[in-house]
Amino acid sequence: MFNPTPQQILSKQAKKLLGKLAFYGLVLLIILFSTFPFYYAIVTSMKTSSQLFEVNYWVEQVNWKNYLTVLNQEAFISSIGNSVLIATLVVLVSMLFGLTAAYALGRVHFKGRGPLMLIILGVSMFPQVAVLSGLFEVIRALNIYNNPMALVFSYTIFTLPFTVWILTTFIKQLPKELEEAALVDGATPWLTLFKVFMPLLWPAMATTGLLAFIAAWNEFLFALTFTLTDDQRTVPVAIALISGGSAYELPWGIIMAASVIVTVPLVILVLIFQRRIVSGLTSGAVKG
Repeated sequence: MFNPTPQQILSKQAKKLLGKLAFYGLVLLIILFSTFPFYYAIVTSMKTSSQLFEVNYWVEQVNWKNYLTVLNQEAFISSIGNSVLIATLVVLVSMLFGLTAAYALGRVHFKGRGPLMLIILGVSMFPQVAVLSGLFEVIRALNIYNNPMALVFSYTIFTLPFTVWILTTFIKQLPKELEEAALVDGATPWLTLFKVFMPLLWPAMATTGLLAFIAAWNEFLFALTFTLTDDQRTVPVAIALISGGSAYELPWGIIMAASVIVTVPLVILVLIFQRRIVSGLTSGAVKG
């Protein structure tokens, strides 16, 4: 029987310790890399104009002047309301059509289901600029230019494919016995979807809904193209229109304050739904 020497035991423990230190060091590096831009935006947002070009990584003095300047702009407050309305409508529409389409693709066997899934996935691969001109003509023909519905329509085109794809994957993994029991009890496909499947799909819905909300909240190109007046613009466009005479005269403190204000709601949403998001991202990884 092999008995390790004290030197071998110490060497093994040292390797374990070094492995743990390397792991936690890597985690710390990832956290710093991920959070530093947002942290530096907060630091910059609290600087005065004379302090902006001084390299400083700490908040030496709390200054809320830039935040008050942003919040006193009616156009910016209006843009926040527009972004909330549009992002919420995009999530609701994507969830409604995504759930019904995912149920059909995941549970109903019909010819051409595989190619249809690939077509749905392929739609999300087109860059926005490639469809911009054609989509502009469609929006103008529908007479919804400079209207929130133009953005809801255009955003849904790009958020619906990944919503359908993710929800279809989850619905396929649900036990068939649940659906069979519901049909035996006389439930229609609508009742089966909304009463039986939907409670089990909350993690996936939370994940896809939050991704759709973030995509709609942060989108810039369509918002810039399909809106014209300040009362219809969204937050990204409102921030981009904060300008000065030249690059060195831009009110960077005000821009950073506006960026922090519009980022905080997303951070809060992620913190609230983080358990469902993790569950939604991991439960589809293994088939049981």
